[in-house]
Amino acid sequence: MKFFGKNMVLLAVVLLLSSCSSFVAIERGKIDDSAIAFKEYLQTENIEITDSNTVRMLNGAHAKFDDMLAAISEAKHHVHLEYFNFRNDSINSVLLGLLAKKAAEGVEVRALFDAFGNMSNNRPLKRSHIKEIRASGIELVKFDPIVFPWVNHSVSRDHRKIVIIDGKTAYIGGINVADYYLTGLEGIGKWRDIHARVDGAAVAPLQDIFLEMWNRETGQHIGGATYYPRPSATGTAEVAVVDRWPRRTPKSIRRAYANAVNSAKDSVVLVSPYFIPMPIVKKAIKKAIDDGVKVDIMLTAKGDIPLLPDGVWRIGYQLMKRGANVYMYNGGFNHSKVMCVDGKYMTVGSANLNSRSMRYDYETNIFVFDKEDTRELQNIIDEDKKESFLLTKEIYKKRSLWKRFCGFFVVLFTPIM
Repeated sequence: MKFFGKNMVLLAVVLLLSSCSSFVAIERGKIDDSAIAFKEYLQTENIEITDSNTVRMLNGAHAKFDDMLAAISEAKHHVHLEYFNFRNDSINSVLLGLLAKKAAEGVEVRALFDAFGNMSNNRPLKRSHIKEIRASGIELVKFDPIVFPWVNHSVSRDHRKIVIIDGKTAYIGGINVADYYLTGLEGIGKWRDIHARVDGAAVAPLQDIFLEMWNRETGQHIGGATYYPRPSATGTAEVAVVDRWPRRTPKSIRRAYANAVNSAKDSVVLVSPYFIPMPIVKKAIKKAIDDGVKVDIMLTAKGDIPLLPDGVWRIGYQLMKRGANVYMYNGGFNHSKVMCVDGKYMTVGSANLNSRSMRYDYETNIFVFDKEDTRELQNIIDEDKKESFLLTKEIYKKRSLWKRFCGFFVVLFTPIM
């Protein structure tokens, strides 16, 4: 046990040092406009920025499912879905019922879900359910099944939440297919989250992500012009899709977040549920605070994973002492993964600001350059502030010594979680 313990600490140190080798390319003050600075960074990473998009913020699961189900009902050619899990409950039944109806009409329906994500929820899709779903005309595929003893497959999981309809409309954010997003959870309360609908040229790179994963898992060769129709949207938003594919683009999202924070001239507003950021992101946040940027961070006072909230409280307290305004959401569990920079651009997607998302999982975020869309997201966050309290030294010190110790322990070992 002593050998194991020492090696766990050594591994944590090695991983921390290796993550520090990442660099932040943007220098604050070098370019006056934060959006321009961040766009230049994306271009150096060969990340496409599409224009003429329409982006609609969907505030909560009710808004997301109402809008998405209506769009699916109008599908003519295909519906593609990629989720961490489809929980076997009522909203899943509604969605699958509609998808079966569209399949009967001749619409191609493909759905991909993560094997570990399915195992980890308390109402998983079982073999009999999967058989019934496939019999209804829906192609349903499990991403990377975990087969004993090959537990190494449990490391990099597909945490994305992407839906593409006819190659014209896409949905992306943090909301899985589960009732508790709509009704909350006993002991936690309301489950807050944010999604986005995208119409326009940015749908194509999201389609690329889905089809590559689908073809890899199935051995099929789905693709071609019918999945990439000419965009009809004439919106004002420019959109960049930043995807994390382990071993191919492992640092893409954490570098994007760090560079976005480092581009800020006036303000950074971010919301993250499992907020124990990797060093590159934490360093950027600290530097922004030190440079006089107004940094607002919304964390969640409650959690759905044992001990992890203690680590979140600890990191929040450290950044509060540094000068950030740290809001602890107390209206349930805030699962949103969003950020606004200078009121000029924003991000929304599946990536959490923790080691699991940034180091291991398949994740996708969009960065949206549009002042109106960013203002809309900022307004949503401002409303959530009404159900939050500002973290202070006095509030933190009221936490028990045990909880503060647990926070220290979680932060120390989060690189290997």
